[in-house]
Amino acid sequence: MKLTSKLMAGTLLAGAMSLTAGTAALAESQGVSDSEVVIGSVNDLSGIFAAIGVPATNGANMRFAEANAAGGVHGRQIRLIVEDNGYQIPRAMQGYNKLLNRDKVFAMLLSLGTPMNLAGFKLLDPKGIPNVGPLSAARQMLQDPVENKFIGFSSYYDQVTAGVSYLAEEFDAKEVCAMYIPSDFGKEIKEGAEDTAHKLGLSFAAETTHKPDELDFVGSLTKLKAAGCDIVTMALGVRQGITVVGTAKKIGWTDAKFLNTSAGFLDVVAAVPGGVTDGLYASAGWVDLIARSADPVPAKFMADYQASFDQKATGFAMLGYSAADTVVRALEAAGKDLSQESFIKAMETLDYYDDLTDTKITYGADDHRGADDIVISIVEGGLWKELSRR
Repeated sequence: MKLTSKLMAGTLLAGAMSLTAGTAALAESQGVSDSEVVIGSVNDLSGIFAAIGVPATNGANMRFAEANAAGGVHGRQIRLIVEDNGYQIPRAMQGYNKLLNRDKVFAMLLSLGTPMNLAGFKLLDPKGIPNVGPLSAARQMLQDPVENKFIGFSSYYDQVTAGVSYLAEEFDAKEVCAMYIPSDFGKEIKEGAEDTAHKLGLSFAAETTHKPDELDFVGSLTKLKAAGCDIVTMALGVRQGITVVGTAKKIGWTDAKFLNTSAGFLDVVAAVPGGVTDGLYASAGWVDLIARSADPVPAKFMADYQASFDQKATGFAMLGYSAADTVVRALEAAGKDLSQESFIKAMETLDYYDDLTDTKITYGADDHRGADDIVISIVEGGLWKELSRR
């Protein structure tokens, strides 16, 4: 199976439509024919979050391939078209324009990046295009109009609140700090750290901001160490987070607790050789995959993923598969007469336990967030170890 963004243009509109039909009717049926439904994703396949985007879209393709091999959903094959944004807004907008206006996708799935999703909403919302399982935990993923938006797990803000509270309780921390990229992604995590510190009667002592390609953190860490930071929340790229923790150890700063959110909750982060990231914490919306590799469902998934892509499965491959499974379930529940309206109503009926992610998934008319768990983990011996669920 080979992932590519250079796929055929979208399918014809389902059924005969009047040339005078309104925009709403067009939006309801675009990307659907009697034999196919087209799903789009604007993802990072080459930028600072490619370690998230590539396995996630692989996992989604794997689940759709399984559904297609079983005859599709109500006779329709599912086709996923992925456009690479390289974690850059201009490229993201090119991708959204292509998917919506040329490929005529029915829905979006797993689109990555807070600022990229927010920019894309300007194109999605007027057409009512469903946006499912974005690879962003920003609260804005459920901004108005919320009807067409469905997220998979807890927000960065809630994750930071839970993580900082846990660390403060466990280690009697007094000073909370933040290192972040000053985008919507980073600002939410910083805000969560600051608000939680104030609610707990702690001090928000210092903050540093960083460019997405920055890799020299000696000066910033020296500043934060001088401020007496006990907890340092991070909203950085994957490689940046690893570099920060390694640099802190090199300068002898070992008493601070560094906290990632779901954006840094990756197997590759835990598995850095030499124990560089040992002691790093993460507060995320799911349980680590590798830690459950002996359990039957994760074990089968990991074996199937290895067979499909000739590489080891990661937590974000699991999330991609799980998000695609949610779409398959909603397509089944929507019935043969598929429209955006019937799909959205079907999403709001989903209520099941996902054995792969070890999480209860529920959606409703007033609840467009699938999983509510927040899992606190720490890196020990190259693996994530679960400490607490909140």
